[in-house]
Amino acid sequence: MERDAALILVDVQNDFCPGGALAVAEGDQIVAVLNRYIEKFAAAGLPIVATRDWHPEKTRHFKSGGGIWPSHCVQGSEGGKFHPQLALDDRVIVMSKGESPDADSYSGFDAVTSDGVRLGEWLRARGIRRLYVGGLATDYCVKHTVLDGLKEGFKVVLLEDAIRGVNLQPSDSELAIAEMVRAGAQRGAESSVIS
Repeated sequence: MERDAALILVDVQNDFCPGGALAVAEGDQIVAVLNRYIEKFAAAGLPIVATRDWHPEKTRHFKSGGGIWPSHCVQGSEGGKFHPQLALDDRVIVMSKGESPDADSYSGFDAVTSDGVRLGEWLRARGIRRLYVGGLATDYCVKHTVLDGLKEGFKVVLLEDAIRGVNLQPSDSELAIAEMVRAGAQRGAESSVIS
């Protein structure tokens, strides 16, 4: 694996998994796959970042504030926690997005560390040039993270075995993947990434 690579885990939170407020069908099915990626990247000493939606109770992002989504991933809530089986430890850097009541913040590149460093800046400071991206949901936060990563000059590998979509329309995830690939993302999976 490349020494300038990092693993980005996008919003693998309870509210996006079955039983959550904005559940993605089979969203929990990616956890075991992501855990294998985490172990591989950690063993190689490569950075791992977990982004999370971290909304205030009142935000324009929610239907109650004029947005399109039900309340989800509220700061400090059970739904805002990472999936309990996701193997996060002190090797994983957590970055939060959507903290402003005036922002939607789909992209992981809107996320910041606890001391306010944005994802792109954090990655560049560590010499990272290639991102491996998986998480939830394919057609929203994963898509925006991948597209913004490409716009910021990173090479991006979409981990197709570690994503699931909302699919408000049945083909949304398929269209999102096609858009990411057209923009320059490479397709990847465990069999090709972890060898």
